[in-house]
Amino acid sequence: MRVLIQRVSKAAVWVDQQEIASIGKGLLLFLGIEHRDTQEDVAWLVKKIGQLRIFSDSQGNMNRSIQETGGSFLLVSQFTLHAKTKKGNRPSFIQAAKPEQAIPLYELFAEQLAATTSLPVATGVFGAHMEVVIHNDGPVSIWIDTHQKE
Repeated sequence: MRVLIQRVSKAAVWVDQQEIASIGKGLLLFLGIEHRDTQEDVAWLVKKIGQLRIFSDSQGNMNRSIQETGGSFLLVSQFTLHAKTKKGNRPSFIQAAKPEQAIPLYELFAEQLAATTSLPVATGVFGAHMEVVIHNDGPVSIWIDTHQKE
């Protein structure tokens, strides 16, 4: 399971020229689910994101979590995070989970994130063509892969 976390001052998701979700200050999460991901990956990643200290303290240092500062999450499914580009010029997405596996994990991720952090979680539409409007704050972008825990 891979996530690209972006600290935002605001973000929104549009589908078919309609805004379907938006947040103010918080974290935009692009979530890519692969075929070997499990509920354990969801639990580990939810805990990590909730405690990740990427918001500024009074001295301007990234030393506070979203749970300490408040805010919201915007969760967007993004299978392209599992692109393989080693051979040729056309990415392969063979590692990405099929919808029948990915959708339940995506939904579980959203539920556990809300329950664990007690913060609002807005979502995009799984599998839809989405336009994502991002006002990256910092910019701060962080990549986490549950299969490469560092």
